[in-house]
Amino acid sequence: MDPLAIDRDDHLNAPAFVVRGDEVADALALLRDRAGFDHCSCVTAQQYASRYETIYHLRTYDDPTEEVSVVVPAATADPETESGATTFTTANWHEREAYDLLGIRYRDHPDLRRILLPETWQGHPLSRDYDGDQSQVVPLTESERLSGDALDPGSTGGVDSDSTGGVDSDSTGGGTETMMINLGPHHPATHGVLHLKALLDGETVVDVEPDIGYIHRCEEQMAQRGTYRRQIMPYPDRWDWGGGGLLNEWAYARAAEDLAGVDVPDYAQVVRTLGAELSRVLSHLLAVGTYALDVIGEFTAAFMYAIQERERVQSLLEDLTGQRLMFNYLRLGGVVWDLPQPREEWLDDVREFAAELPERVAEFRDLLTGNEIIQLRTVDTGVLPADVARDYGCTGPVARGSGVDYDLRRDDPYGWYDELDWGVVTREAGDNFARLSVRLGELEESARILTQCADLLADWPAADRTVQSNVPRTLRPDADAEIYRTVEAAKGELGVYIRSDGTESPARFKIRGPSFSNLQALPEMARGESVADLIATVGSLDTIMGEVDR
Repeated sequence: MDPLAIDRDDHLNAPAFVVRGDEVADALALLRDRAGFDHCSCVTAQQYASRYETIYHLRTYDDPTEEVSVVVPAATADPETESGATTFTTANWHEREAYDLLGIRYRDHPDLRRILLPETWQGHPLSRDYDGDQSQVVPLTESERLSGDALDPGSTGGVDSDSTGGVDSDSTGGGTETMMINLGPHHPATHGVLHLKALLDGETVVDVEPDIGYIHRCEEQMAQRGTYRRQIMPYPDRWDWGGGGLLNEWAYARAAEDLAGVDVPDYAQVVRTLGAELSRVLSHLLAVGTYALDVIGEFTAAFMYAIQERERVQSLLEDLTGQRLMFNYLRLGGVVWDLPQPREEWLDDVREFAAELPERVAEFRDLLTGNEIIQLRTVDTGVLPADVARDYGCTGPVARGSGVDYDLRRDDPYGWYDELDWGVVTREAGDNFARLSVRLGELEESARILTQCADLLADWPAADRTVQSNVPRTLRPDADAEIYRTVEAAKGELGVYIRSDGTESPARFKIRGPSFSNLQALPEMARGESVADLIATVGSLDTIMGEVDR
């Protein structure tokens, strides 16, 4: 790496090499092929007063504690660097987002256009000179090309076929006509405000393009305007409203605590672990229940049973946090308060739920994986090979369903996970059925973790039940300190990058949502299959658009 590096810029979690803008692909390829950094976890772009900067956060799937960052500066007057998407496919969407929000251009990028905002948007919202008061109304002549392309039957929806992998008539079998159809963005099978542009040959999917950017959450910008100590923590619950709240809070807490040097008492670590697994169960039950709706329209049994169990989990979390959905329970240095009283009764309720959960999972297996229609529609459909999953940066049940044995709870331990007895669930087939099976298996593993945490907390000496460490009222990490930390959320690797400027608010706050990279791999799974298979594949990804659009 040294021959390509022009400087060092060590981050708190990883060594960082600064490379020239025309050597990005070579630097990334060198780290991947010779040093084994095969996972492009995240790409962060930001602007300083004197330059733009892109950071490629790399780690290995075998050991995510092995990390390195590649920092690529670009001139303020002409922010352009070489694309990293030729080395890591997952960088495609990340670089498009950087171009969209900051205006950095990536040379040799396969499809450099906006991804969250419409093509007619004026300016780049995260750049320092962005005028938020400017009009976004454009003349009809500026949008004529977009609307005209969208009406073209042979188009993929306003995008040239060369830039999206769209296939012309000759390549679909000797002059076969294709048709573009829209799925979503307002359709229950797309699991949120997701728009799919599907190019079809009959009922066979020739290509599909996920079209995101309908929510505009502004979560990163709001975090940059909040203070570390108090104002940021309520936001993470909203990234994944399907049940991942405490997991999201932990992602921010882990990054900010390491950045500011804040310790967490052991007792609070166990409480966090228990709460996080309740959140994981909450999320997986929703994924399993709605999958029955997606694939076979099954509402009365599997879906309602899953919702019934979710209600039990939500009641436990309501007793613990005071909320049923947006929990806001974690604090930097621990949690906001101790277990609900009477604590023995609440812990008994947790144990009872954990003891009964494997029986419920067995029922779900009978209703779902044992269902002949589910098998016909999910076995050998939506196949994602392991090497393709790695290339796209897939994580969580999506990657583990392809045999990628990667779980940050075990591989980059935090909380109390390395003190507990549990296992990582993987499947080798890489199809829709495998991803469903992984989530069912993870519910059983979460039950084991919940039981052990409840036993630990029940026996914890009363004098040592410290829920928060002594954290300063105002946190001001060192100027120009940078860190990237991740946790294993229900949908995969959830990361947070923070750069401090010496004030009580971050200078840059970047969220790496697992659904973002998982969804990018959808075309690889859908091409050559039927429209019905496409619906089953989208459901198997368990995406939540709140962490895609952020």
